Amino acid sequence: MSGSMDSVAYVIQLAVAPVFLITGIAAILGVLTSRLARVIDRARALEPLLAALREAEQRGDMAAAKSITMRQQLRTLGRRARLINRAITLCVVSALLICLVIVGLFVGSYLVPGLFWLSAVAFALALAILIVALLFFLREVYLSTEQLRFDEH
Repeated sequence: MSGSMDSVAYVIQLAVAPVFLITGIAAILGVLTSRLARVIDRARALEPLLAALREAEQRGDMAAAKSITMRQQLRTLGRRARLINRAITLCVVSALLICLVIVGLFVGSYLVPGLFWLSAVAFALALAILIVALLFFLREVYLSTEQLRFDEH
């Protein structure tokens, strides 16, 4: 019985690192969803203003320059939202793969010996996907800071 308990303890020790990685991914998802919410809020605030500017343009008012700027901002917000959505999707896929790694560690330990290689492949794939998600996130951050214009007076 002690040998069995030792092996269970060993598999649990192996599973702890992936669990911490899932916790880190959950924190990243929190940041991503917060940024997505801000992008959506900003787009919702701009859309009625753009509609009002279009009406002013149709009446012959001089609002074309503002209209073009708002359209550009909305396009940028759309690109940012797509990047964040991709990052969120990839983070979730990465977390799911890590969950499969944890299950694979237990299954490989007790039911199907020799399954550890599959867990290693899934873990490597999860990390590669997480890297791509972080690259999408980084691109979104760059895109959001490109929009900033500080007066240099």
